[in-house]
Amino acid sequence: MRIKATPPHRFYLNPNPESHKDMMKYIFAVLMLSVLPVSAHAGAIEKLKTFIASTHSAQANFTQDVLDQNGKRIQGASGIMQFQRPGKFRWTYQKPYEQLIVGDGSKFWLYDVDLNQVTVKKLDAALGSSPAALLSGSNEIERGFTLKEDGNRDGLEWLQATPKDRGSKGPGSKDQDSSFNKILMAFNAQSELAVMELNDMFGHKTVLRFSAMQRNPKIPEQQFRFTPPKGADVLSD
Repeated sequence: MRIKATPPHRFYLNPNPESHKDMMKYIFAVLMLSVLPVSAHAGAIEKLKTFIASTHSAQANFTQDVLDQNGKRIQGASGIMQFQRPGKFRWTYQKPYEQLIVGDGSKFWLYDVDLNQVTVKKLDAALGSSPAALLSGSNEIERGFTLKEDGNRDGLEWLQATPKDRGSKGPGSKDQDSSFNKILMAFNAQSELAVMELNDMFGHKTVLRFSAMQRNPKIPEQQFRFTPPKGADVLSD
């Protein structure tokens, strides 16, 4: 196993590496909140707050599309995501390339199967402070984001989260160097998180759609552990 300093390297999931880091931060933060059924009449914001307070683990299938400034699809992927509070998650990208992202509670691991390359970072450095802050209480998200209901479209109930002005200390605040200027979340009739749209400062939109969501499943601990394969290049800061 060879240890290297981190050089620029391929990562097909997002055209901008910093956008990818921020994307994973917010995806992880929100998905750590999924998917407790609540009243069908509750607004999207109320559902989100309930998710924050009540979900301990989840598993779902996902598709991920990246759109350019003109709405043209430039990247696509699919796979399975799992998480367990606090601070553990596993994203298995199956198509078009095999990649694995694991958070073991202290470290963030990214394994590119095709390149036989592993990137490892401290979890806080890779994801920022948002996950811990969001998990600490149901009102934390409003310290860093302005939330508003965004109507009903295609049978889904939407909310919009916009980072607050510089000087806010909450998750998502602009002094945390976020590359995303707007996040949309949509809930289906079963009060499950169905769609996330992350809009970055470069005009790209990352759209994640979730299906077969399971709330609070028992996930084996080994799913949140990672050992670099023999012969893999290991890149670290």
